[in-house]
Amino acid sequence: MALFIDKLTERDIAKTIDHSLLRPELDDAFVEAGCRLAAKYDVASVCVRPVDVRRAAALLAGTDVAVGTTIGFPHGNHRTETKVFEAQQALADGATELDMVLQIGALKSGRDADVQADIEAVVTVGHAAGAIVKVIFENAYLTDDEKVRACRLTEAAGADFVKTSTGFAPSGATHDDLRLMRANTSPHVRVKAAGGVRTLDALLAVMELGVTRIGATATEAIILDFRARKAGTAPAGASTGEPGGY
Repeated sequence: MALFIDKLTERDIAKTIDHSLLRPELDDAFVEAGCRLAAKYDVASVCVRPVDVRRAAALLAGTDVAVGTTIGFPHGNHRTETKVFEAQQALADGATELDMVLQIGALKSGRDADVQADIEAVVTVGHAAGAIVKVIFENAYLTDDEKVRACRLTEAAGADFVKTSTGFAPSGATHDDLRLMRANTSPHVRVKAAGGVRTLDALLAVMELGVTRIGATATEAIILDFRARKAGTAPAGASTGEPGGY
């Protein structure tokens, strides 16, 4: 891990992080502070609740931090028309990244064509606006076969990322799942780990598996640990994060 970290810059670390602001109880002050923190550390994006997109876009205007939000969150079983409307509204409010949950029940029922069509509908809207679309599988509820099918359907639908979890299911990103997802998508489809990546060591470990984005609430701790290690003032494993990381 030490050799790996020597090759990375702080920007390399920061630009893997989607700073998560999704918990239902977060008030306006917390969301605004989270956006300011994201700007301070120049992360890849904030991922905010749909109702917060307009506020986040205003706060982050002029920065290099994207505004993302969720679609069909957290269970994925909204009608496709509802997901499309959510996507259109989010884009109008200033989002440039959309993290959608696929139709979990349809996937488990073997209705692959419906799953692909649902993803394609959001991808069509997102890509027309120049937005990135990430597809959340919620692996806690899926068999390995279902995860592989989800990878193939997501790629066929034209989405940009496959993503492990919402952070609200019984489990989040596992190394086995990340290996499976990376092995069953083409190189142009990227992989996002969400749920449980709360330390710098955890981030470095998933990066080595081919992950290029993580969802995190422990953003500041991760980056400060990276700075300390690069300066030679902190041991490996020093960073900590709040429980329940996205």
